[in-house]
Order: sequence, then structure tokens, then C-alpha cells
Amino acid sequence: MNDTPSLATVTVENLYRIFTVAEAPESTLGKVDQEISQNLAGFLREHIVAREKDLDEIERDFSSADIPDQPSFVSSYTDSLLKTLVAQSVHTAAPGFVGHMTSALPYFMLPLSRIMIALNQNLVKIETSKAFTPLERQVLAMLHNLVYQREPGFYATTMHDPNLALGVFCSGGTVSNITALWAARNALFPANGDFGGIQAEGLSRSLEHAGYNGLAVLVSRRGHYSLAKAADVLGFGGRNLVAIDTDEDNRIDIGKLRSACEQLRDRNIKIMAIVGIAGTTETGSIDPLDRLADVAAEYGCHFHVDAAWGGPVLFSETHGSLLKGIERADSVTIDAHKQLYVPMGAGMVVFRDPTLLSSIEHHAQYILREGSKDLGSHTLEGSRPGMAMLVHAGFNIIGRKGYEMLIDRNIKLAGEFARLIEESDDFELVVRPELNILAYRYLPGKIRQQLLAAGPTDRARINAAIDALTQQMQKDQRAAGLSFVSRTRITPRLYRGDTITVLRAVLANPLTTIGTLEAMLEEQRQLVQTPYLAPLFDELQRLSNESALPPIQ
Repeated sequence: MNDTPSLATVTVENLYRIFTVAEAPESTLGKVDQEISQNLAGFLREHIVAREKDLDEIERDFSSADIPDQPSFVSSYTDSLLKTLVAQSVHTAAPGFVGHMTSALPYFMLPLSRIMIALNQNLVKIETSKAFTPLERQVLAMLHNLVYQREPGFYATTMHDPNLALGVFCSGGTVSNITALWAARNALFPANGDFGGIQAEGLSRSLEHAGYNGLAVLVSRRGHYSLAKAADVLGFGGRNLVAIDTDEDNRIDIGKLRSACEQLRDRNIKIMAIVGIAGTTETGSIDPLDRLADVAAEYGCHFHVDAAWGGPVLFSETHGSLLKGIERADSVTIDAHKQLYVPMGAGMVVFRDPTLLSSIEHHAQYILREGSKDLGSHTLEGSRPGMAMLVHAGFNIIGRKGYEMLIDRNIKLAGEFARLIEESDDFELVVRPELNILAYRYLPGKIRQQLLAAGPTDRARINAAIDALTQQMQKDQRAAGLSFVSRTRITPRLYRGDTITVLRAVLANPLTTIGTLEAMLEEQRQLVQTPYLAPLFDELQRLSNESALPPIQ
């Protein structure tokens, strides 16, 4: 049932009012607009992460599958939405929300987003975007310049050339990565004589024509799951997405990469691409990009860098060298909705060669004609909003120096948090931050000493108990809603192959301070003493004392 008051009569005039912009503040829609703004401002100022309310209770507010017959007053619907949706959303802007790659946004993004929504441009076609098209091309050139640093004349001739594309905007890193590998795949199988190219012939015929038994993409085990989606969508198959082991710093092992390349060549499987990661999702690690570029050149394959997280480190004079070799990549993914501080839904991929995207061009007479400047001819997605405007705003309002200060601050804070963990006697730093992501767990020093000296069987039992404690601690902290840290599973060399559960902190929110993190650790200490967690900790001590080692005193 729709309990909100409905309009007395559905008339053309009433419906017309819904599409009319309210210019006067005292108008009904003007008052609703003010109320929404005030409530959102209050919500964003709150420093808790979430209110205590079970998800099944929230689901009851969204349980009807019936579309209401009658229209409702905007004010009534808004009031309902503020109570059922806004009040029960996650405060991703809160200083204590350090579990995912989502942060507070600059204040100017909210009013500028309203401009973007009000104009409702569609970037698939210049007829539905006009000035947004050259703006998007400029933003892609700015990003390309950040990565590849070509001479000014290069951008003067390529930026607005309808036959060239420096990159594309996507809804996020997943589509960006798929687009990069799509272009790499199609470039491998161009039209040649009677062979019409992979777009016309398909993958099976293309492999037959080229004389390959298959295609493969190689990436470290820390590769993003979007690459598995790419293997599925592009048809080369998940088994041919070859995961390479990492070293003790969670970076791809170059020796094992070369060995895998040789094995694939012996099987007549063409290496389509090697993917380097600049800021892994779980640990923030950066692969040795320069060395990966060497391997890619040796085997004649596309070199893609997934820098969705770490790409903006290029703004930093202090830390930018960590991404040395990225300028040799054939394509690079960067997410604007991560460390460029743009709202969700803005991913980008740039290409060193501005002609490469021609391998995936698609045209339609009614909308995407050959020779036009329509951006949709090079994108997997069709209709798209003008998110480039918000990236353009960030580049102009924050600027290079502003982004550099933010990046440097985040990396410094991660280092301070790592030292805080190492200096405590009840937490263990498991992954030291290379950028601004780290992993740790609750583990009193005496138990840790026992664990390091234990044999495989005892070590596995103790780690399993620590895993249970870590998992429940993270759940309880999330439920309490004061702060949030995520958890994941990794296999550190320290424990000789044991896969363990760790807490994962992502430090990108400019509002987060070392005091915020100290309070978060203290909350975790207190959680260990709660009625539910205390028995788990007692079990952990018992297992450690029952091992073939001196008991904990």
C-alpha cells in the first residue's frame, strides 16, 4: 500500500507541475528543496558511520512490489524518503569510515552535481551533449597528460580530433578494465584480406585465422575481480586469466610471471595482455611496473595498468616515483570516484596510442556516424551522464597542488597508523602500507610469540581462533555504527602459507585523523571484553596454552 497522500485528481496540469523548476523559495517545490538540503547537510555532518537498525527492519520499508496507482505530493514522498532512506544510509563521509574506498566529498560537488542533473546531457552523442563533449575530451587529455606527459603539441592535435581518442569515460573501474582488454583483443585480430577482423568473424574464427590455441591475460593474485568479468565477457575464459603469485610485499613475482609466459608460449596460447596493479584493492601494493613493461615488450603483448586506486599518486612529487613505468603502459585505468574525490560513477581509461580505440569502434546511421565527434562510438556503455564535468571541477578547484597535498597526507597518516599498531602490545601489523591501505588484527604479544614458534598444526588452530575473533569483532564494530573497518583474507609469508583474516583500513578521507584511528583501536579493545567476544578470546588463549609450547603467563 502507498500510505502517502496522493494528488486529488491526476490532471495534465498537475503532472506539468512536476516538470516545472520552482524558482521561488516560498513555492512548494522550493520548500521541499530547502528541506532536502538541510537534512542532507545535517546527515553529512554526523560523525557516526551508521545508526543501529537491523537490515531486516529496514527491508520492511521497501517490501511492496506494487507501483502506486496515483501520484503523491513531492513533499509527502520526500518526508518518507528522509526517514526511510537518508536516515538509514551509511555515513561514508564520517571520519571513522575507513573500511572502503569511499570518502567525504568536497562541498562543491553537491551543487555542481545539481547542474549536471538539471542539464541531463547524454554523452553518447554530440547532439545530446554539445559543450559536454569537448569538455570530456579535455578531461581525458588532462588525465592522459598526467600519465604519459606528452609534449603540448601532441594534445593540441589529438584532443578534439574526431578520428582519435585519448581515452573513454566509464561508470567505474570494472568497465574501464574491460574496455582496455577489449581494445587489446580486437587490435590482435584486425581485418586482413578475406578475414574480416574479430568484430565480424568472432573469437573462434580469429584464433583459427591467427593459428593460436587460445588467449591469456596474466595478472597477480591481487588482481581485481573485474578482470575475471573481462575474461567472461571477452570470451577468452576464466581459466586463461592466469593468476601469478606475489612476493612478500604483495607484488607480482616477476620470475613466476616469466615462467608462466614461457609455459603459455609452449602451449601456443597467445598472451593478449599483462596487467600491472598500481594500488591493489586489498593491500594497496604497487607492482614493479617498469619490469612488467619489459616483460610485455619481450612477449609482444598489450600492457595494461589498473591504477583505479593508486593513479592519483602521480600528483605527488614525493611519492609519484612509486608508479615508475606506468608511462610505458598501453592503457591505464583510474577511478575518479576514489582518490579524485568525485561522486560514484566516474571511471576512466586512457590509451598511450590515440588510434587504438578504433579497434572497438561501432557506428549507427541514426546516432553514431563515421567521422563525427560522438563519444559513444568508442564506449561499451551507450547513454552516459556528464560526469566529466565533476572531474573537470576537481582539476580546476583542487588543482595539481591540492591533490598532491591530499595524497601526501593520506600516505603520511597510513604510516602513522602503522606505527601506532606496531607500538601497541595487542595488535599486529600484517600488511605495511605502501600507499594508504594497511591490514592488521587484534593479537596480544604473548599469543603472537606462541604463534610464531608453533608447528603447522598448532599454528593453524590458533590462527583459526584468531580469525573467528577478528570476524566477530569487525561485525560488532560495524553494528555499533561508531566506526567501520573492513576485513579480508590474505596469505602473509610470516605464517608460512596460512591464509588469515585481517582488518583492512583505507585512509583516504581528509576528515580522518590519528585521533580518529586511536579511538577506533580503543573501541576494538573494548569489544574483546564484550560478552560475545570474551569467550572467543578465552578459547584463543586456551588453544595457545594447549600447544606444545610453554603456556602463556
